[in-house]
Amino acid sequence: MTFLFFSGLFRVVPEEMPYSTVEEMVSMRPVGLDSSLPFTFSSHSKMTIGNLALGAGTALTVLSVEKHKDQEDQVRCLIRGQQEASAEVCIPVSFRGEFYECESEERFTLREIMSSSSLRSRRFRFVNATKCDRPLMLSPVYHVQAVMNLRKNVVKFPSSLEVDVVDVTELCKDVHFIVPLSLSEVHSEPNKSFPGVVEIIEDPETRSLFKCSWLPELRKNEHLIFHKKGTSPMILLSTLKSRKTPQYFLVSQQYGGRFRRRPREFNSVYELYVASIHAPGLKVSVTRNCEEVEEEGLPALSVGEQLEVVRCDRMVLPCEGKAGQKEDEKEEIIMPLYMEGHFVEVLSDNRKYKLSDLGKEFSLPLDVKVVGRDTELEKDPLYGFSCLRIEAAMLEPTIQASFVHKPEYCFEIPTQWLSMSVYFTTDPLPWPKDQPPTCQVERVTEVADTFFYEFRKRGNSDAEPPPRPPKRNMSFSAPPKKTKKSKKANKSKHQGDKSVPTKQFSDLTLNNKKRPPAPPPPVKNSQSHQDH
Repeated sequence: MTFLFFSGLFRVVPEEMPYSTVEEMVSMRPVGLDSSLPFTFSSHSKMTIGNLALGAGTALTVLSVEKHKDQEDQVRCLIRGQQEASAEVCIPVSFRGEFYECESEERFTLREIMSSSSLRSRRFRFVNATKCDRPLMLSPVYHVQAVMNLRKNVVKFPSSLEVDVVDVTELCKDVHFIVPLSLSEVHSEPNKSFPGVVEIIEDPETRSLFKCSWLPELRKNEHLIFHKKGTSPMILLSTLKSRKTPQYFLVSQQYGGRFRRRPREFNSVYELYVASIHAPGLKVSVTRNCEEVEEEGLPALSVGEQLEVVRCDRMVLPCEGKAGQKEDEKEEIIMPLYMEGHFVEVLSDNRKYKLSDLGKEFSLPLDVKVVGRDTELEKDPLYGFSCLRIEAAMLEPTIQASFVHKPEYCFEIPTQWLSMSVYFTTDPLPWPKDQPPTCQVERVTEVADTFFYEFRKRGNSDAEPPPRPPKRNMSFSAPPKKTKKSKKANKSKHQGDKSVPTKQFSDLTLNNKKRPPAPPPPVKNSQSHQDH
């Protein structure tokens, strides 16, 4: 049994039975999904399309369906040849043959599969094959939820239960039924519904995601005040990974503390490359000696040397001689992306920032320290950490709520991360008419590590891994030559980090998260290429 909000991803298992026409194959694609194209298929026999002949087994990737008035629909396909050569061809949808689906990189969530009738008829495999490597058939199991007029709790029974149902609407006009609402449905209610008193009729189902003081009090039959709904810009903060028990926080942009930037640490050249994409002109200092390995193109680095990331190219790595060019006191060196190293960011910026100002001027992730606590909070949970990392920014649909016995102490409930049922009561608000209290909203909410991992899976599931180092030639008779080679450290003072300004945190959402682009394409007519 798997719930609809399960965040794992699935891949379609290709059908073993062939399709007889291109139209039949296209019609089996999921409707209304952005990821339905492209898909790849092959023909069991030779295909002749106009003057073009394609051999049996040639893979064709469908890029689009071309529709023209008074003409037959066609599919535009990409054909890849040898040495990455490619061509496009248009095939009529009525073209007949023996076509087979190819293994696809398409990934679907459980919600997408259940919302598509064509997908529900397919077999799937987990993207993470360690969970289950056998094909799965996914089918929905329905439950009907009902509310009685004599009690508030929701009754659930399976849709397969055989019962006699009689319409008694006309006989029960004076009977009052409550209307259970999920938090998402509450957020869709008109503004005139707020503020209002609600009663919890089903406990939250995802307690493990939050570690805040108000969550344990969200119990069945408890009354809350829903003051207003909105969309709140928030950031996700984490403590240092070196701590035994890392902590994670959701922080409102209204947080009033002051931050100072902290230098980031990097453990590979690939991490430098990713960081330099968001902050051109990145400067770092070497914190551990690295020995030169000519056979793998690894240069020597000494503690204290300062480096500036200039560019990223594809080229043949020099295995002999100096991997750089000296210009006065500066030297340009080449470091492969797979090279391990220990670097720390060089900063000359000592300013104090508001949370919103950090969003205007710098890209994420960003290491910071709280140097001025939020004076409006009774206890600032962020003050005192030696280093915090701003992991991401998001726009969260929220409901501002408080308990009836403490109406002025408010907290924001992220509706997408908490699941419970409530209904609006007719109880009066606990304050004089048109005299609402001045609310003090909780600005820092601690979340569990499960929240962090779920957030990562939703927003960064397709991140590219770093490149692998080349395999060593184990038959090489002589041991690899290692030479300690010291260089002059750049003694000139480095200027402040020239990060590229970005939008405010309020403009950033999960959908804006993108993996870093690949390095530039290889140089033509080269026999051997390595990343660096």
